Amino acid sequence: MAAGGSNERAAGPQFHRDRHEHGGAPQHLDDDRLAELAEEERVAAGLDDFDPDEVPPATDTPPEPTDIRETEVYEEERAELRRQIDDGEFREPSERDPFPPTRYED
Repeated sequence: MAAGGSNERAAGPQFHRDRHEHGGAPQHLDDDRLAELAEEERVAAGLDDFDPDEVPPATDTPPEPTDIRETEVYEEERAELRRQIDDGEFREPSERDPFPPTRYED
């Protein structure tokens, strides 16, 4: 049981201590390396689904922000709405006539 755990730890990256230093805590810990090992342990324990550092970058570029009023579709719809207003097909509902027309010209 202990042999399996020691093999896993021996295979993965670890902090290597200099044997010339005393046996206490090291003077300078590598914070980045410690964070990397902690993240790997979280993934192995099932606390995190994946290590964010191991995810490849997205391949799609985000869409460029555009003003919808400058698109051809917007201009076409606006022209259609103006035509419907001029022909009387589209009007504001009123108290006297709250419903849209029942027939439209083709």
